[in-house]
Amino acid sequence: MVTMVQCYYNETIDFFYNNSGKELSSHWRPKDVIVVALGLTVSVLVLLTNLLVIAAIASNRRFHQPIYYLLGNLAAADLFAGVAYLFLMFHTGPRTAHLSLNGWFLRQGLLDTSLTASVATLLAIAVERHRSVMAVQLHSRLPRGRIIMLIVGVWVAALGLGLLPAHSWHCLCALDHCSRMAPLLSRSYLAVWALSSLLVFLLMVAVYTRIFFYVQRRVQRMAEHVSCHPRYQETTLSLVKTVVIILGAFVVCWTPGQVVLLLDGLDCTSCNVLAVEKYFLLLAEANSLVNAVVYSCRDAEMRRTFRRLLCCLCFRRSSHDSNRYTPSLRTGASTRIMLPENGHPLMDSTL
Repeated sequence: MVTMVQCYYNETIDFFYNNSGKELSSHWRPKDVIVVALGLTVSVLVLLTNLLVIAAIASNRRFHQPIYYLLGNLAAADLFAGVAYLFLMFHTGPRTAHLSLNGWFLRQGLLDTSLTASVATLLAIAVERHRSVMAVQLHSRLPRGRIIMLIVGVWVAALGLGLLPAHSWHCLCALDHCSRMAPLLSRSYLAVWALSSLLVFLLMVAVYTRIFFYVQRRVQRMAEHVSCHPRYQETTLSLVKTVVIILGAFVVCWTPGQVVLLLDGLDCTSCNVLAVEKYFLLLAEANSLVNAVVYSCRDAEMRRTFRRLLCCLCFRRSSHDSNRYTPSLRTGASTRIMLPENGHPLMDSTL
């Protein structure tokens, strides 16, 4: 006997929230106001800082290297995350009840896509750094076309995962499988997504651990030779330290949220996941800001490019009021940034 599956495509958001036991407030509570205020602040900072990173990579020819293309893609993913979270802040709290089912899936899909792009790009950076360090290169010599294909593949996978729940991996036809944190998504989707992300983290930790011990042994050997480039040790070690900081920040920011998602996906009824979900999501969004700050703090060339871009903006603004800005001043600053040493460009940490 064939059983008919009943689907609820015409129901409202209230129906699914009541089914999952998640409260849907009809007015702004103090907790909602605090979360939205913090979320808007973090989103604006994320947008500004990652736009600055992308502008720096685009404007400085030294950054036209495969690793910087991947870093630019990471900044783009973080920028997308800022847009996604900003969209969430304008459609949360009492406004959630006014969303259509497609609007809710759009809100969720933006978050899933941006996170997947960040995770996939970090894994790509780890693999690229492993290949270039093992080949004793400061910068990867991979063809640009291959890097572009890798970046396109990251976004295709991210978009695919973001669109999947809206088309198939939902619970509109199986209400008993609905999650509590995301009442329109299947618990199996949350569990698979969280486990996949944790697996990617373990792979990245394994890759960077191997890189660290390899670099440590090689630096000890190279210290015995005078012919090696004196800046190689400094550049490689700074590279590894910065990557570890970026990866560590990502793990710290995202792991709490992923654990909560996994508990909800495994239907842990005794776990009060709804009490912390909004705060863990805000912590995860803060990682998109941390990445840009790490680039500014640890990469001297990136810091100089940031200052040059910000100074150009200030000079352009002041030029409308005064003519004190002279071309010779800008030329001197540019020459200082691009000045080589001993016939070799000053390449600081590529991350």
